[in-house]
Amino acid sequence: MDTYLTIKSLSQSQLTEKRSRFIAFAIPVRSEEEAKQCVAQYKKKYYDARHVCYAYIVGDDGTTTRANDDGEPSGTAGRPILGQLQSHGLTYVLGIVVRYFGGVKLGTGPLGVAYKTAICEALDMAEIKECIMTSLFSVSIPYTDADCAMRFIREGGGDIIQRDFDEQGTTLLVEVRLDNEKALRERLSKILTLRFNKNA
Repeated sequence: MDTYLTIKSLSQSQLTEKRSRFIAFAIPVRSEEEAKQCVAQYKKKYYDARHVCYAYIVGDDGTTTRANDDGEPSGTAGRPILGQLQSHGLTYVLGIVVRYFGGVKLGTGPLGVAYKTAICEALDMAEIKECIMTSLFSVSIPYTDADCAMRFIREGGGDIIQRDFDEQGTTLLVEVRLDNEKALRERLSKILTLRFNKNA
C-alpha cells in the first residue's frame, strides 16, 4: 500500500453541551514540529479558554501519534480526539478542541463523548485527499544507453525529475511510486552499463 489519506485544508465545528462550548479544528500538518507549533498558536489565540486539548498523527504510515488532555481528567479529551483521527484513517492531521467551561461539570463519560463528537463533526466537514508515496533514486548511464534507460523509466511509471550531463554520460534523478520501485530497479539493472548511485 503506497497511499495515505489526509485532509486538504482546515475545517471547524462547534458543539454546546450543558453550557460548555467545544470548538473543534481539524488541521493538516506536515510534521510533528508543525503540529506542536500549531498547538502553541491556538493556546495563545484561545488563552481565555479553560482547556485546549489535542491529538495528532504524522508519518506516511501514521505511527507517530500524541494526545494531550490539557488538564481534563485523564483519557477524556486527547484520547477521544486521537481515536477519531484514527477511525477516519488519516495521517498528517492535527485535531484541536477548545473548551469554554459553562459552569456545569459533565462527568468523565459525557465529557469524552463531547470531545469525540466535536472533532468528529470537524473531520466530517473536511475534504479528504489521497496522497501517493514515492521514492527517489539516482542512476548514471553512458549516452549510448541513455535512451533505453529513459524508456524503461517511463514504461515503469517513473518520472525523470532531474538530468545532469558530464563527459561519461548522464545522471538521472528518478521519482517513482513506492509500489513500483522494486520492479523498475530490477528492469534497469538489466542495462549492464547502468550504475545505481550510492545515495539511491
